Amino acid sequence: MEFKKLHEQNEPLLICNVWDVPSTKAAEKLNFQAVGTSSAAIATMIGYNDGENLSFSELTYFVKRIKANTSLPLSVDVESGYSRDPELIVRNINELIKLGISGINIEDSVVAGNRVLIEREQFSKTIEYTKSKISDEVFINVRTDTFLLGLTNAVEETKKRIELYEQTGADGIFVPSIVKEDDIKAVVESTELPINVMCMPDLPGFEKLKELGVKRISMGNFLFDKMYGNFEQTLNSIKTDQSFKAVFENVSN
Repeated sequence: MEFKKLHEQNEPLLICNVWDVPSTKAAEKLNFQAVGTSSAAIATMIGYNDGENLSFSELTYFVKRIKANTSLPLSVDVESGYSRDPELIVRNINELIKLGISGINIEDSVVAGNRVLIEREQFSKTIEYTKSKISDEVFINVRTDTFLLGLTNAVEETKKRIELYEQTGADGIFVPSIVKEDDIKAVVESTELPINVMCMPDLPGFEKLKELGVKRISMGNFLFDKMYGNFEQTLNSIKTDQSFKAVFENVSN
């Protein structure tokens, strides 16, 4: 099924966020419909902090290897585009499109010491320019970080940003860190665009999210963090027990 149409299903599209070829192959084995890269996971894996500290060429390498090893639709987290210049942002995205990606996540905040929101009118112009210069088949999922940054007026600011982004070419809206049912309902009802939420400790279950009208659910870097947390626990057990027993516990054949 075409990637855009996966956002029109009755059930929300559960995106498996991946960081390398093995995580991608696991998602394909378990019949996920699509995968998306986690910029934070990839950055952490090779020793960077999140926030465009990973170079675009390094990101491209990972995307190339992932895409070469899966038939699943692939959405790529391009952070804020790896530039503030719309022409360079478009050039970066088109380079990824040549590798066969089906969508992008692009966010309206940048990290300059601290993460800060880009002025919404300015960012909407970037979206408009991007939309006009890339293939219409590529799904532009615009991430707004109003809730991530804990704005006191997050619902209202999110609505204002969604209105602008919808007018200028967004195909979907990603609102990480939104968890309250009333907030999710208000955001969903403010737009015709599919709304994407992300794994959080207090996020409602998938059936409730479906009732609220959510169309896409992401995992972020939380699975990556959990995997390496388990790895550290296993290493600790090896040292403590002076045995490799922990490596083979609960391993299914």
